[in-house]
Amino acid sequence: MTMLFLHEVHKLLGAKEEEFEQAYRGGWMPMLARGDDARLLWYANHAAGSGPSYNVVTITAINDGAAWERLALRVQKGDLREWIDGVDQLRYDVTGKILLPVYWSRLQEVDFKTVPTDGREHELSLFMEDTGWPYSSLDDYIRMWDEIYARPMSQAPPEMRILDIQACFQVAHGSYQRREAILWQKITSLDALMHLLTSDLPPEQRKPGSYMVDALQYRDQWQSKLLRTTAWSPLY
Repeated sequence: MTMLFLHEVHKLLGAKEEEFEQAYRGGWMPMLARGDDARLLWYANHAAGSGPSYNVVTITAINDGAAWERLALRVQKGDLREWIDGVDQLRYDVTGKILLPVYWSRLQEVDFKTVPTDGREHELSLFMEDTGWPYSSLDDYIRMWDEIYARPMSQAPPEMRILDIQACFQVAHGSYQRREAILWQKITSLDALMHLLTSDLPPEQRKPGSYMVDALQYRDQWQSKLLRTTAWSPLY
């Protein structure tokens, strides 16, 4: 059994931002918790000043394909139909895709019993979501991320790490564009992030053998998003 992950990007009406958030906190999250098919994992706002206004990213874990079918039918004609109609009035659009964890991703399955569904609050966290579109084989791209990005980062001293790679996903066939993969990374050092944003790459990171140069054999198009979890996001 393979767990699926529903990734959605919501473009909100600015004046409805708080109402939309409450719809997820008081609706989607606890309504999913009535059964064992799915759980909301992350609710994150696109950090102000780093991209489009009033954008929200949500990631929902779904047990398997049969659970996805049941969830889709709940939204189409079941107990979630009225909820989804109301939420659609709070946003301009939403884009969704079904993701699968890649072979080396730390996140493969989620024990739903460990996922809070009561809206308990905690500190905020920043995530960097990197989405890449390779011109190489998608399998080669995913392997490259493992061998020359994830492994070296995991072996670096803690004080040298800017990111904790919590998951890596690829798009499930037929649910979005084929050649796309996503890194889901928690930012562990704000000082290192600030240095990254305000400094040029040093010369040693512009030479063959460095990640930024060697990765060009696989892709030269990617997008990074800075996302901030809400105080009640189940995972953070």
